[in-house]
Amino acid sequence: MKYEINSETLIIMPEMNYKSKILERENEYVIENTPFKIMEHSCEYFGSSLDGRIKGSKNMIGSVYKAPILVEESRNLIFFPTISPLLSENIWISFNNIEKYEKEGNQTKVTFKNKRAVILDIPYHSFDNQVLRGSRLESVVRKRKQAIELF
Repeated sequence: MKYEINSETLIIMPEMNYKSKILERENEYVIENTPFKIMEHSCEYFGSSLDGRIKGSKNMIGSVYKAPILVEESRNLIFFPTISPLLSENIWISFNNIEKYEKEGNQTKVTFKNKRAVILDIPYHSFDNQVLRGSRLESVVRKRKQAIELF
């Protein structure tokens, strides 16, 4: 099954045997593809490549390790990786769907706008940095769209 990231997508997590668990606002799926492949397919579906999206993000917010990416422009679908996107343990998180996040021991509890929560094995400061990068990317994209609308 091919899966395209959409505004309902909350998180894409790796599962055993090169599969992914996808949580949406109302649904949950296990897909026979890695998070990397799902992200790659989604970027291509929306007219670019994952590599192109990463380069674009780095250009917009400065050269950044673990850059957030704009998967689709018209709906501002921004996702960020928890670690290097190339690693099989990487999780992709929807910036747009995060309600709040908090420290939970050495982990981070993420609550999405639909009140669904997950605890991730990611230090709070690392997660916070990723959210800040996502925010920077969103801000740059918004300003560029506003500049275009003025003309």
